[in-house]
Amino acid sequence: MSMVEISDANYSSSLWHLFGNLAEDLPVHSVAARILPKDTLTWKLKLVESAAAYANSRLHAITAEVLDNFMPCNNEAQRLSRLLKHCNVRMFQGNGHTILLESGVNLLSTIKTTQMYRHSSKYDVFKDFLPISMTEFKTSPLENWWYRLCIGTAVFSTMEDGKIVRGLAGIPDKGPVLVVGNHMLWGFDAFSVVLEFLREKKITLHGLAHPEIYQIRVEDEFIMIPYTDAVKILGAIPVSPRNLFRLLSRNSYALLYPGGARESLHRKGEAYKLFWPDKEEFVRMAVKLGATIIPFGAVGEDDLSELIIDYNDMKKIPFFDQKVNEYNQGRTNLREGMGGEIAQQPLHIPIFLPKLPGRYYFLFGKPIQTKGKEHMLDDKNYLRELYMQIKCDVEKNIDYLLTKREDDPYRGIVERFMWLMNCGSLDQIPSFEP
Repeated sequence: MSMVEISDANYSSSLWHLFGNLAEDLPVHSVAARILPKDTLTWKLKLVESAAAYANSRLHAITAEVLDNFMPCNNEAQRLSRLLKHCNVRMFQGNGHTILLESGVNLLSTIKTTQMYRHSSKYDVFKDFLPISMTEFKTSPLENWWYRLCIGTAVFSTMEDGKIVRGLAGIPDKGPVLVVGNHMLWGFDAFSVVLEFLREKKITLHGLAHPEIYQIRVEDEFIMIPYTDAVKILGAIPVSPRNLFRLLSRNSYALLYPGGARESLHRKGEAYKLFWPDKEEFVRMAVKLGATIIPFGAVGEDDLSELIIDYNDMKKIPFFDQKVNEYNQGRTNLREGMGGEIAQQPLHIPIFLPKLPGRYYFLFGKPIQTKGKEHMLDDKNYLRELYMQIKCDVEKNIDYLLTKREDDPYRGIVERFMWLMNCGSLDQIPSFEP
């Protein structure tokens, strides 16, 4: 109760507010001790034990989804998730018994991420999707001032005349738009791209994510749920040709990483290297639907982390090798059957050391119009040339950013922090001149 009405945004005064609330609650605690004597408390505890035994004997009969809360206990939550059918557990660290009265808890977000809001018995990622609300956006951990300061995202785009400008002015205001680029380590760069589109263009950029995000195993849920919930809230869709077609046919904005898991879980020495398939998977569909294709490059992972144990290292260490094999049992390899490196997509958790934060940079290239090119669908040479042009543009954007970031006076976190203290705006931290 002492946390009620304390806003995370007011971090400078929240501590004093908490102390004040605790002081006001002290008389209430002393009154409660007189109202509830020891014998009464003992009797009530026995009553609770009896009721718990009765309920536990009938848990198997519960098949409906229930939105409920109980005393904060990780072990109890895990126990119930194994016994109850269709059970989704969400943990709220730092909250008490009156969770709906406390700050930092958004019931709407929980309903959305657990897929309880839907029009039919089965959840549809398109029909049942609700865009992120302003409250969800502002209270997202990814919008915390310290996170944005550490990442320091600098975004550039290319106008129709080829001029590079700061911001997203070069992005078309009407869909369908297919944004295609390179993945960095762990794929966290996708959050920055999607949030920049929301922040500046007020557009939901639907990332095409690995299906495993929507199929979390029970033993992994307490580790993965915070990540997957953020992905769902921001509008991610399981990657598949059908889902890409549905997105573009609705004039939506789609974010595609052709390199997929192989690129985001790359090995040592492979930073900024593209692992794209040989086939023109997405180009034909974009041309068929007249989508605007925007190639982009992203750099910055080497400024924020250093990869120390990659997949090749793990295969040489028996303990890690066993864990990787166990983790991939029964999981989906989207590139299975393809030749080359793109087919090597074992899911694992690369181990890295954080660095003194540098900065993320994104450059969106000149939009490639495909509207009116439907008659070229059967021209294999045209589709191949367009595919290679997109890939080449992504590589050029990466090289451009790697060179230009050397001229950025605010590449380091210390410089950005000093600028923030003097000017006070995370949205306007300068970068290099394009």
